[in-house]
Amino acid sequence: MNNKEGNNNKSGGRANSSRPNSNKPKPAMQKRAQGPKKVKTIVKVADTSDKVEKKQNQAPKRPKVKDEIRLNKYIANSGACSRRDADIYIQSGNVKVNGIPVIEMGYMVKPGDVVNFDGAVLTPEKKVYILLNKPKNFTTALDEGQEFRNVLELVKGSTTAKIGAVGRMDKNTTGLLLFTNDTDMIRKFTLPTNKSSKIYQVSLDKNLKFEDLEKINKGLVLDGHRVFVEDVSYIEGEAKSEIGLKLRSSNVKVVRSIFEHFSYDVLRIDRVSFAGLTKKNLPRGNWRLLTDQEIINLKNS
Repeated sequence: MNNKEGNNNKSGGRANSSRPNSNKPKPAMQKRAQGPKKVKTIVKVADTSDKVEKKQNQAPKRPKVKDEIRLNKYIANSGACSRRDADIYIQSGNVKVNGIPVIEMGYMVKPGDVVNFDGAVLTPEKKVYILLNKPKNFTTALDEGQEFRNVLELVKGSTTAKIGAVGRMDKNTTGLLLFTNDTDMIRKFTLPTNKSSKIYQVSLDKNLKFEDLEKINKGLVLDGHRVFVEDVSYIEGEAKSEIGLKLRSSNVKVVRSIFEHFSYDVLRIDRVSFAGLTKKNLPRGNWRLLTDQEIINLKNS
């Protein structure tokens, strides 16, 4: 009994002792010495193994070559045809690169490669875009004899590239005419689905009746095709025979046909705006190169 009491006294003494308890947690410094570095190491190893596994599963990438270009774009840049038509030639095996037929879509042409297109070696040209304010008595057609000169005479010396007019203009039509060697753009603006606006000033042999103006504004059918007119109005300060017409078609024949449909004779057609381009600072008979921003706008129109 005394022994038990003695033991109790000893345990009680320890409990009331002011000495530090050996069961207390170790200082924080010792905890920091434990495993965090190991955890970081484990994560790092796991990340590395994932990367290694991904690299093993990936096909080796072909090194990029400076100034390489897709084969269909190379062909289009040469002026041979559009990119879409180039794809057809490639698929049919009519295109060779360095003497070897290529049918792979998306094939990249490197500097120094020799491209043979349908039997002829191609030389790609830099794209050029020229805006002309066309005068009268020049035509885009090549089959109207020698009486009227071709519009290409007016832009002679502007470039050595083989350029063509976007759309057609007869001898009596004046105003904005775009030239380029970009076959994709030529095709784009000649498609009936093109949505860019063109504005024409039309001179008639007599005043346009208001009821006829309203009929034109609602749209009409010509030769079985629906013609959508964005706007038609009298020109402020001018006689009512001077009409402003806004529509998407770049075909001047459509403009003439609209008024002839209502028994008016068209004396003159002047294109004053083409897809956002205007005649500002461009006198009749003069031309200029488009700016980079104008080219971007045209491609996005």
